[in-house]
Amino acid sequence: MKKDDIRRRVRARKSLLTEQEKTDAARSVFDRLEQMAAFMVADRILMYHSLPDELSTRAFLGKWSGRKRFFLPRVNGVNLDILPYENTRLHLGAFEIEEPDGDDVADISDIELIVVPAVAYDRHGNRVGRGKGYYDRLLADTHAMKIGVGYDFQLVEDIDTDAHDVPVDIVITQSHTIIRRR
Repeated sequence: MKKDDIRRRVRARKSLLTEQEKTDAARSVFDRLEQMAAFMVADRILMYHSLPDELSTRAFLGKWSGRKRFFLPRVNGVNLDILPYENTRLHLGAFEIEEPDGDDVADISDIELIVVPAVAYDRHGNRVGRGKGYYDRLLADTHAMKIGVGYDFQLVEDIDTDAHDVPVDIVITQSHTIIRRR
């Protein structure tokens, strides 16, 4: 399926969600993530700070930030910098996303696990992002475990891919955990 068609369909479906459905879905997905061995053993984890139409990461970050070392991306031109997450060191950055403050940029090679947002995923780990390529450029430079998270309806049959697209290793939704062979 074409990426623009997927973006339109998913956007329309997200607009129908109630706040309770959003909360329940995020809890279910992140409960599943917590049970994954990759999460249990990882210490340095790159998360994302969620937009209103994404699975909310706020409760998850709050729950685990004292026990795991979280990092968040910050837009830097056409790339993403990675900085340590501290709830008190955030500002509204590019695309109205809360981003970390500071100059202590981490190297992607130090990250053990990456929780990747997307508009949609398929069962092969392919993903559709928002179309700017930020995560594809970042993910191309790492061997870290990549886990995509989303609502059940964000899991689609097949995604047309381009040469620069980087798949995730695992996709987690409320009802599914799909593990792709590395």
